Amino acid sequence: MSTDHPVPLRGVQVIETALQTMPLSPGVYRMLDAKGDALYVGKARQLARRVVAYTKIAALPERLRRMVSETVSMEIVTTHTEAEALLLEANLIKRLKPRFNIVLRDDKSYPWLMLTEDHAFPQITRNRGARTRKSSLYGPFASAWAVNQTITAMQRVFLLRSCNDSVYSNRARPCLLHQIKRCSAPCVDRISADDYAGLVAQAKAFLGGKAGTVQQKLAAEMEEAAEKLEFERAAALRDRIRGLTYVQGSGTMNPASITDADIIAGHQLAGQTCIQVFFIRGGRNNGNRAFFPAHAKAEETAEVMAAFIAQFYDDKPPPPCVFLSHALPEQELIEEALSLKAQTFGTGRRVILSVPKRGEKATVVEHATTNAREALERRLAETAGQGKLLDALATLFELPAPPTRIEVYDNSHIMGTNAYGVMIVGGPEGFDKSAYRKYSIKGPITPGDDFAMMREVLERRFGRALREGATEGPGWPDVVVIDGGAGQLSAVAGVLADLGVDNVKLVAMAKGPDRDAGREWFHTQDKPAFQLPPRDPVLYFLQRMRDEAHRFAITTHRAGRSKALVTSELDEIAGIGPGRKRALLNHFGSARGVKRAGLVDLEAAPGISRETARRVYAHFHPGSRTAPRMDAAG
Repeated sequence: MSTDHPVPLRGVQVIETALQTMPLSPGVYRMLDAKGDALYVGKARQLARRVVAYTKIAALPERLRRMVSETVSMEIVTTHTEAEALLLEANLIKRLKPRFNIVLRDDKSYPWLMLTEDHAFPQITRNRGARTRKSSLYGPFASAWAVNQTITAMQRVFLLRSCNDSVYSNRARPCLLHQIKRCSAPCVDRISADDYAGLVAQAKAFLGGKAGTVQQKLAAEMEEAAEKLEFERAAALRDRIRGLTYVQGSGTMNPASITDADIIAGHQLAGQTCIQVFFIRGGRNNGNRAFFPAHAKAEETAEVMAAFIAQFYDDKPPPPCVFLSHALPEQELIEEALSLKAQTFGTGRRVILSVPKRGEKATVVEHATTNAREALERRLAETAGQGKLLDALATLFELPAPPTRIEVYDNSHIMGTNAYGVMIVGGPEGFDKSAYRKYSIKGPITPGDDFAMMREVLERRFGRALREGATEGPGWPDVVVIDGGAGQLSAVAGVLADLGVDNVKLVAMAKGPDRDAGREWFHTQDKPAFQLPPRDPVLYFLQRMRDEAHRFAITTHRAGRSKALVTSELDEIAGIGPGRKRALLNHFGSARGVKRAGLVDLEAAPGISRETARRVYAHFHPGSRTAPRMDAAG
């Protein structure tokens, strides 16, 4: 009796089998490898007619032939329209990062300017991530610096408060911002609610692109004040007009003819592409950012830009106009998809993509293209230098090839408390911060036992990879660097040996006498410990990697310690759940503020009952007469 199992299908056979039940409707298809990871995500107006092309191996380029050969299964999702398929494709590519797609490596959220609407005197501040308060949002901005600059300018012109509500409610006299004429001090009644509402309305008009109207109104008010001989008020209005004129200053990247638009320009060199994005909102430049999507060398600039745009607007509302440096393939389809995306954000407007040929818009796109070229040239120069360092590192540690992934580990704790281990990652393109990981040490571990902490971190990191079968490829390290000497090296080698990991180069980097930088000793398993010359570029490179791991460990530890302090102070009080905890922290600003508050102050806090206030006060003041009485059973 035969016990042979059928050989799993692979490559073209998998695709031909999937085609037997594949519809002709619009949708998205995924090609998966043996581990279930996505190799490629594509969209089609008619799925079966698009996918059948992958069965004609002779007509495919080498890259796609390799992709088909690695395919062991396919998944499809049908949609109503091709535009919906394009949006779903972009979302899946951004989330799954398939190896054979053009992938936008951008996991950062963008800051927005926020005007709160749940307070009698709205606050102007910065918001990143989910909207947690009733508010109006303006943006996005390319960076925190860009939104902070705008907030500073807005304070100068519109005198809006930037302090949080707890600080506002506890002020007894104006703050420094009022003294330097950047706040109207509503906290101490230096302005009425109606007048402050007028400032807020002007700020919203300005942010909505009606700066000219606001300036005309301010000028009229200044003339009226001068006629009434109210010279102090006239001078204040004059200063606000000057500030508004400065903010409105036009230039190449503050174009007068563009109100709300994004400028997207691409430049390609040496098989890499830089895409530069400028955000123009309300006629102001909200900053710019350079992106370097991952793609095959054969991809054209327009194709890279098309994939980039679909993924870029996956989690943010597109503006009504996007000005481009290159015409895109399927440009009308992308317009339709972005218009659908705008509707999901509640704007309900049509999105237009265009390549301006003349005038101010063309000048702006040309400026963005120049920025893209210069950013790519800088990146290539830095990558070339990084490549030389990795070549030298391979020679130093006798690696078969320059490493593509270096992992550095470190721990941070105070006498074993709030212990964290961290991993940072570096490679040909410098630090890969999206690959950084932090590990809260679970123990049980003797306080201060760094060996045990490192063992737990490595067992969790490599144990998970082994369970998932990821023992090679982009996510697997070529070199592991730890902070320590021969003892740490031996301990880590034992951990990896127990796990069956034998294809990683281990390096222990010990500080020299008096912990002097430049006198480090390097320990490996295959040769005696050694030092590098004090000015060796490889030494500087490894020091920078170690210092980055140490910085990340310290930052992680401090954040964890702060969180633990807040948790331990308030969560130990019976009857204080997440809602009441949030109410207390919002009102008093911190757990320390709650601890210092008097009973009357606690009772006055929004959302806190008299009984809850007594319980909180009694927790921080044991033995107080205000403590709630407990019966004998309690």
